[in-house]
Amino acid sequence: MEADRQKAKERKEARERQRAARAQEKEERRQEQQRRREAAERLKSLRPENCLKCLTVCIDPALLQQDGSDFLLDTLATFEWRFSIESQQLPHSITWTRDLAQGEDGRGTAEEEQVVLVLGLTDFLDMVISVKKMFDSEEESGVDSFLNPLLECLNRDAKKVVTLLVTDCQPDYRTGACGVHLLDDTLQSKWGMNNLDIEEVLVYLQLCKNISLVLLDGWEEVTNHVCAITKALSKRPFKLLTERAELPFCVDGSWASGVRVEKDGSGLYQVWSRQIQQLNRVSPAVASTVTAAYPSPQLLLQAYQSFGSEEERKGLLAGLLVKSGGKERRIGPEISARVYRCLTAQNPQLVLD
Repeated sequence: MEADRQKAKERKEARERQRAARAQEKEERRQEQQRRREAAERLKSLRPENCLKCLTVCIDPALLQQDGSDFLLDTLATFEWRFSIESQQLPHSITWTRDLAQGEDGRGTAEEEQVVLVLGLTDFLDMVISVKKMFDSEEESGVDSFLNPLLECLNRDAKKVVTLLVTDCQPDYRTGACGVHLLDDTLQSKWGMNNLDIEEVLVYLQLCKNISLVLLDGWEEVTNHVCAITKALSKRPFKLLTERAELPFCVDGSWASGVRVEKDGSGLYQVWSRQIQQLNRVSPAVASTVTAAYPSPQLLLQAYQSFGSEEERKGLLAGLLVKSGGKERRIGPEISARVYRCLTAQNPQLVLD
């Protein structure tokens, strides 16, 4: 009787363990499905069409006082892009903010690095004069011009990428590198600046302060530039995500140049073949011959270690026969030596060819 009760107890405990194991397995599957759904949602949110919904174009109110600025507002409204009219740290500028997903950061929004400063031709010429005066005084100051707030903005955040859009420039003046032809007559006649002075100012803006200069005719071209930056910002998150793959020949998925590797290891053989094909002038037939003789990199490395001299290791693959188009040929010493250097070289700067 006691033995029967003991067996019943053991059977009951076994059933309970099985139920617990099934419940745990079910919970793990549920969590895995939840992770996959969340990953799919994150990937979907990074697509350009969805990122556009998270971007806001922030326009300084001073820009709306310029003739033709309503073209920008009408275009943004037509595209149904979000925009706001609010004072900017840099007057006469346009910036972008992006809504952050929950858990991405403690803040609700993040400010993009891109800044567009829209100036008329007269204001830009005043800035050029201020830069020249700054060179003469050897102090970073731009009194009575937009240079001072611009430098303060860059000093607060060195990562800002400023594009300077100069409007009211006639098409026949917007030729030549850096717009030097536009500035020559005015600056030389009124302020006595020569070509070298003008080029020095523009080099300072572009190279020292990372400020790009674009000469435009009016607000229609300004609007096109703002729209182009907005679209580029919407594409950047997804582009950064797709560029994170460290090994382009080994990806999670099947595509024109990649191989899918399963959890059981299937696909590694194809990855090994594709890896050899990364070398210059190594055809798929040559790679298949190498992988058939040595199905993994480890086996090839072990074969190298079995030889006593460097020359024997370099020539290990030279005698392998390659069948291609009904003909047979040998791999040869050149490709054999390159494969050897690729797998054993310690110098990352070594040129294989």
